[in-house]
Amino acid sequence: MSEEIRSNSPEEELSAEDINILKKIRIDKLEELKSQGKNPFEITSYDVTAHNADAKSEYEAFEADCRADAGEDEEKLKELLEAGRKTVSIAGRIMSWRDMGKANFIDLRDKTDRIQVYVRMNDIGKDEFAEFKKWDIGDIVGVEGFVFRTRRGEVSVHATKITMLSKSLLPLPEKWHGLKDQDTRYRQRYTDLICNPEVKDTFIKRSKIISSIRRYLDSQGFMEVETPMLVANAGGAAARPFETHYNALNEDVKLRISLELYLKRLIVGGLERVYEIGRVFRNEGVDARHNPEFTLMELYQAYTDYNGMMKLTEDMFRYLAQEVCGTTKITYGELEIDFGKPFEKMTMVEAVRKYSGADFSEVKTDEEARRLADEYHVEYEPRHNKGDILNLFFEQFAEEHLLQPTFITDHPVEISPLTKRKPENPDYVERFELFINTWEMCNAYSELNDPIDQRERFIAQEEMFKQGDEEANRIDEDFLRALEIGMPPTGGIGYGIDRLVMLLTNSPAIRDVLLFPTMKTLDK
Repeated sequence: MSEEIRSNSPEEELSAEDINILKKIRIDKLEELKSQGKNPFEITSYDVTAHNADAKSEYEAFEADCRADAGEDEEKLKELLEAGRKTVSIAGRIMSWRDMGKANFIDLRDKTDRIQVYVRMNDIGKDEFAEFKKWDIGDIVGVEGFVFRTRRGEVSVHATKITMLSKSLLPLPEKWHGLKDQDTRYRQRYTDLICNPEVKDTFIKRSKIISSIRRYLDSQGFMEVETPMLVANAGGAAARPFETHYNALNEDVKLRISLELYLKRLIVGGLERVYEIGRVFRNEGVDARHNPEFTLMELYQAYTDYNGMMKLTEDMFRYLAQEVCGTTKITYGELEIDFGKPFEKMTMVEAVRKYSGADFSEVKTDEEARRLADEYHVEYEPRHNKGDILNLFFEQFAEEHLLQPTFITDHPVEISPLTKRKPENPDYVERFELFINTWEMCNAYSELNDPIDQRERFIAQEEMFKQGDEEANRIDEDFLRALEIGMPPTGGIGYGIDRLVMLLTNSPAIRDVLLFPTMKTLDK
């Protein structure tokens, strides 16, 4: 098989045998370059003076100035453009190739954009052109030349010198359809980024979201910190941890499932406003909104409560939409979400009553809750109490209706082991979750700072663990010791960054916003 045809057939994908043949051809080309003392992998740097997008925009601005000076005089315009030619040095990957004999056009793509490069034998030399003609789509090259506009109106670079910087040994997916297979896209993100430029835009926006969060919190007086990933006790959330062994200490440890308990220790230590953006790990399944390792942002602020956290959350989400999307009205699928309006607010009991008709305000015992569940055909387990059953009602009847930003407040104490009780109704706690597009976007509390109450909650969680709840919290004696030292009234929030990126980039699945999502290993 020859690589004279520089793209795959649009009708069919290359077979494994074809790919192996093409790889052998490319390796032979590499060996020929090495034999001539032109091994591209020995090149250590290249002086890039402009990125493609900048080269194009700067030329267009220069061209507009020349046109303004020349008026209707086309000859004068030509003279001005030639006199002011700007030489650039660009670099990128060859993505397509049009061979027209002694003149070739290639498309070169860098991190900013693609640009057409005109390569002519008379400009780069006969021997150099003959060598250039042996190169392949996928090769990474450097180009020196001047920027101009072709007769067809495309801003391009007229090459005066071209250098191979890295040899591609495997062909890219065929240019007509790009890389479409989802499984391959996620496993080979490097190829996905090359073939699908819009994917790169998603991850650029992800980076902007995270930097905007940092900028906002820094402006509010918060300090970014780092806490341990390997812990003896993985607490702070209802999740099953991953376990590993620390050889040096000969101890079993866990990967953290939350950032909460260490950040609260820092509040005890007097730091007052802290946050962390970091990876957490939960031994759970994978679906459109869950990945076992994901990025979490948690913050804690002394001397405030969940009402203060509600205001901060609403302000931050509005700020992020404006910063990242340029508007407080965004579109996810066919839904328009308005961050500019005040967020709706209702208690969990109110939401269940609104969307199911069941009224938990009069439910006082576990038996009453179970009878109500039987009446509404809500499935529950024998260990579930009235707080658990209220939450099951909420998940079954209410969540699907929460499209616009909505705070669901005042959760039952049974499902909130780290949260301060409501003084006027101790069966419920000062907690909210923000829902958007039916998704839980964040979780926030008036943090429990009573060490006696906290110990009792941990003991109740231990009992749930003994009954088979692998996601129950375990007693953390060092955290209890910190609370006994004394923690001020504190508000805290946890945001799942990946789900937030999905929302602000209109991405259908969490794997679309993770550069390297968790995938099952392929059989070798």
